[in-house]
Amino acid sequence: MQLTGFVVQFLNGLAEASSLFLVAAGLSLIFGVSRIVNFAHGSLYMLGIYVAYTLVQAWGHGPAGYWLAILCAALAIGLLGALTELLLLRRIYRAPEMFQLLATFALVLVFNDMALWIWGPDDLLGPLAPGLEGSVQIFDRYLPVYDLAMIVAGPLVLLLVWLLLTRTRWGTLIRAATQDREILGALGVNQAWLFTGVFALGAFLAGLGGALQIPRQPASLTLDLGIIGDVFVVVVVGGMGSLPGAYLAALIIAQLKALCIALGVVELFGVSIAFPKLTLVVEFIFMAFVLVFKPWGLMGKPLSIMRHAASVEPPLRSGGTAFRLGAMALLAVAAALPLFSAGLPYATVIAQDMLVAVLFAVSLHFMMGLGGMPTFGHAAYFGIGAYSTALLFKAAGLGMLASIVAAPMVAALAAVVFGWFCIRLTGVYLAMLTLAFAQIIWSIVYQWDDVTGGSNGIVGIWPDEILAGDGYYYFSLAVVAILVLLVRRMAFSPFGQSLRAARDSSLRADALGMDVKRIQWTAFAIAGLFAGVAGALYVFSKGGTSPEVITVGKSVDGLVMVLLGGIQSLSGPIVGAAGFTLLQDYFVGITEYWRALFGAVILLIVLVFPQGIAGAFEGRRAWRADT
Repeated sequence: MQLTGFVVQFLNGLAEASSLFLVAAGLSLIFGVSRIVNFAHGSLYMLGIYVAYTLVQAWGHGPAGYWLAILCAALAIGLLGALTELLLLRRIYRAPEMFQLLATFALVLVFNDMALWIWGPDDLLGPLAPGLEGSVQIFDRYLPVYDLAMIVAGPLVLLLVWLLLTRTRWGTLIRAATQDREILGALGVNQAWLFTGVFALGAFLAGLGGALQIPRQPASLTLDLGIIGDVFVVVVVGGMGSLPGAYLAALIIAQLKALCIALGVVELFGVSIAFPKLTLVVEFIFMAFVLVFKPWGLMGKPLSIMRHAASVEPPLRSGGTAFRLGAMALLAVAAALPLFSAGLPYATVIAQDMLVAVLFAVSLHFMMGLGGMPTFGHAAYFGIGAYSTALLFKAAGLGMLASIVAAPMVAALAAVVFGWFCIRLTGVYLAMLTLAFAQIIWSIVYQWDDVTGGSNGIVGIWPDEILAGDGYYYFSLAVVAILVLLVRRMAFSPFGQSLRAARDSSLRADALGMDVKRIQWTAFAIAGLFAGVAGALYVFSKGGTSPEVITVGKSVDGLVMVLLGGIQSLSGPIVGAAGFTLLQDYFVGITEYWRALFGAVILLIVLVFPQGIAGAFEGRRAWRADT
């Protein structure tokens, strides 16, 4: 490509960096003060575009009406953020961060269906910005004037927010809260209203970032999840809570994408490399590289120690006679379902989906609940297991059983490799590194058409004739029951005890002579192995697989299952997976706005049963036993 092409792509990268920073700045502020990883921040960005489009249509396309609409849209989203903090998030500040994430994910579902109800399913493209409609010629190419304005907008907002934080008393309190909010409260500062103000400011910036996009992209219901991944990457790479770091990260990531586009297809040693395809994953590759060598981000600092952490988890209790009888009864009911297929023809299908979901959730709980290692990318091992099974069965010609046995080994091997890097981190940084590796796997699967089938996936894979009909259901039931029992045995084994000790206090565990990192690494591999088995079972139950099984949404589904059931309970992932599958299937069938209904149920459970459904019942049983 000519030099002019690189210049234009460089300027495009600057404009994209400003767009990313406007949204990431708000998320960084919110996390810095409240320590909440706001999954709904992308929804605020999406609603900013929709509200700006509506106001522009109502107030006209003139300069006064247009720019006033942009400002009012951002203010409206700021007000929505303040109400969200007052009515919901204020109630869960003391909850574990994963439950906070679950609550904000529920808001994503509610906000998405709210947008569907108000604006409909069609994309809405706004008008060009008055006074910035044209383009400027750069050598033999053209760059929109609006992109030049966006280049200025990012640094300008950074300067204004920096002045707010460094030159005002409110800004001083915000910076103090990021360092030690408990001491701030002891000094008499009203933390509640400070948090509300910060959340409103963060939401305002997200809404402004969205509103400014109406000349550049249409308002769409997919924008919320489409932007949140990139924004998380920017905030984590820059350093959680660091605004300069967020802008630096946005600048680097946007320029990496622009460079990939500018390079095009390059021949290296006789091999054609399509660099534009790397735009789907280059930011995650960069994030993985940064976190391995700078665990707190480019300009971040280790998170301050919280004096008031969540309550210490009680010791695990082995099930008594009643528990064993209940488990046997449940297994008997599951085994009897095919006998009622005449009256309940769909029951076996739902039960099959439930079995796969249960094993996937149990594998995640082993890593996150027992091991204390949060992850946003557990779907990677489910997807590797699924695709390995499909390729071994269809391309390599292995039989069904051989494929189901071999494929999870591939997933476990991937978990061993990724885990070696991930166990060096903790908290949200660990979760984001797992997301990075999952996105890399997804990109390979999505773009390797000759092997994986690309976006079409691999189809035409069904169980052997001997397991036709209900046979495969009984096979899946046996496999899942055995592995769930095995996980339960491991939880009470010396290894399980060591894993929980490393979770609760890695320093004490290390002082007792435990190899904490080796224990966590082993748990990482075991979780990947079991997730791979779930993926293998999924392939033969659905007749194939597709890239959707490795998306962020699949990983989030697993998180929701574990947290709904209760992360402190061994029965939690089973109850959560069963409830999640049933609720989702039921709500999809009764209303177009099933996401909002599902999200409302999740919010209700988070507020009423913060320990999850199974966790609440086990806590009550333990309380009765103690009294």
